[in-house]
Amino acid sequence: MNSPASMPLERYYRFHSHIYDATRWSFLFGRTTLIREISHHIRPGRILEIGCGTGKNLVSLARRFPDADITGLDLSKDMIERAAGKFSGRESRRPMLICGSYSQPLNTAPSYDLIVFSYTLSMINPGFRQAAGNARRDLAPGGMIAVVDFNDSPAGWFKSWMRVNHVRMDGHLLPVLNGWFEPVRETVITAYGGLWRYFIYLGVKKENEK
Repeated sequence: MNSPASMPLERYYRFHSHIYDATRWSFLFGRTTLIREISHHIRPGRILEIGCGTGKNLVSLARRFPDADITGLDLSKDMIERAAGKFSGRESRRPMLICGSYSQPLNTAPSYDLIVFSYTLSMINPGFRQAAGNARRDLAPGGMIAVVDFNDSPAGWFKSWMRVNHVRMDGHLLPVLNGWFEPVRETVITAYGGLWRYFIYLGVKKENEK
């Protein structure tokens, strides 16, 4: 069930679900690289993507890891329906799709080998810390979190425009991730001549964390 705080995003994606795949390629960089990097470090048996959107990453993950059980969660019913459509008629294993917010861990015990956030955490405000903490609790021992997202921008006008689109770009995510995970890869990359920066992050749960 979605919380009241998630309702603006749900309304936002009611429209954007129709144009998402046609438009997001022009600025959601690093998604293909993230999945390729994952395969260099882990062969996950159970995968969870938070904010799976229209299912682009789910398709890539299913191709890269054909034997994995994959779950996609998104707060937008419209996005979930489009994700389901990408797997219609496929003979390969279909993902489990859940409509809801990530306000608490999905399971009572750590269950997933890989949890993916693709341009999701920057849109979860103010709950990005809780979402990352839920992922830490949902990860099985030896599991990995994989994140690609906006980092920051030197242009105040651009940051203000992105806030209109529910995106926060204050360099606030990497410190949280590094507080709870041991980084395997952490790369910050400049986009559009320095207008903004995005990052690719792979990390494992710290050994002293439960």
